[in-house]
Amino acid sequence: MSNIIVLGAGMVGSSMAIDMAKKHSVTVTDLSQDVLDNVKQKCSDLTTHQLDVTNKTELQQIIKKHDLVINAVPGFLGFETLKSIIEAGMNVIDIAFFPENSLELDALAKKHNVTAIVDCGVAPGMDNVILGFYNEKMKLTDFECLVGGLPKIKKWPFCYKAPFSPIDVIEEYTRPARYVEHGEVVIREPLTDCEYVEFDNVGTLEAFNSDGLRSIIYTMPHIPNMKEKTLRYPGHVEYVRVLKESGFFKEEKVDVNGMQVSPLDFTSKILFNEWRLGETEEEITVLRVTLKGENARGQLMEVVYNMHDEYCSETQTSSMARTTAYTATAAANLFLDGLFSEKGVFPPELLGKHKACFDYFLKYLEERNIYYVKSSRLI
Repeated sequence: MSNIIVLGAGMVGSSMAIDMAKKHSVTVTDLSQDVLDNVKQKCSDLTTHQLDVTNKTELQQIIKKHDLVINAVPGFLGFETLKSIIEAGMNVIDIAFFPENSLELDALAKKHNVTAIVDCGVAPGMDNVILGFYNEKMKLTDFECLVGGLPKIKKWPFCYKAPFSPIDVIEEYTRPARYVEHGEVVIREPLTDCEYVEFDNVGTLEAFNSDGLRSIIYTMPHIPNMKEKTLRYPGHVEYVRVLKESGFFKEEKVDVNGMQVSPLDFTSKILFNEWRLGETEEEITVLRVTLKGENARGQLMEVVYNMHDEYCSETQTSSMARTTAYTATAAANLFLDGLFSEKGVFPPELLGKHKACFDYFLKYLEERNIYYVKSSRLI
């Protein structure tokens, strides 16, 4: 049994803490005592501690009392928090999904003899693990990831609910999307290149450009074509583009009857209730990873992994929290079990290249009723 500390007790952080508590002694921290009280009610085995992660001295003091750190703070706090964890010489699993490039901390992690496994969610996360594994088996030419979290009940106009804050969702809709086409990085506007894609048990979904490739742009530069798209119910993109083109996502303040108001702050406030996912509201997570290339025999091959997960009524855990959190706790446990011990910053594709790690992820998730179903064919 190890002593684990989880930073951030939100929907995903609390799910990770509860899962890790099955085998380990777990402390979970958050800035909000109310949030901590809520997670403590769900799992009395947890120890809670109110903590402001921006207080670097206190953060480093408390994490040094543990064997492993799991970082689940909001994205805007993520990079500096991860840097502080590494400087404290602590091994860490990170799912903060901050916009900065985590690989910039690789030299720092090596200097402090730290293993930092980052981006360990569903996507980025398991799609990277799958890519890393097949990159060792095939000469890949194409990688595509389609992923989205969706409410079961479609409520007009947006037909969407988010397990995190609207401002983080809007970030997906405003940050330029990076793709790799014919070996070149291409930057496109998000919410473009819409296409309809069919999924079993869901029907037709809308896929659009989003900036989800992250680390694999740097770790897999030999693959000539790579892209990631976000999935929503048909019609969602049109309504969001209307807001975006009308200026509702702009940060620059405007004068409203003598008051300076940020359109983005205003829009986020309005959408908070519209997009807020209820604690027991049923939703689904859908993912499809498609890989193309030459197999060991020189044959052109396509490999597809599909994942469909739903809200778990038994544990009252959303599918997005399950699929994200349990990927991270799989990484934590495989590290604690000694399957991976290299020093530096490692996105999931650098773990997935090892068959033992790849198999561990899939088995761990299957034990929690999350299934990545494979199909393949010669093309």
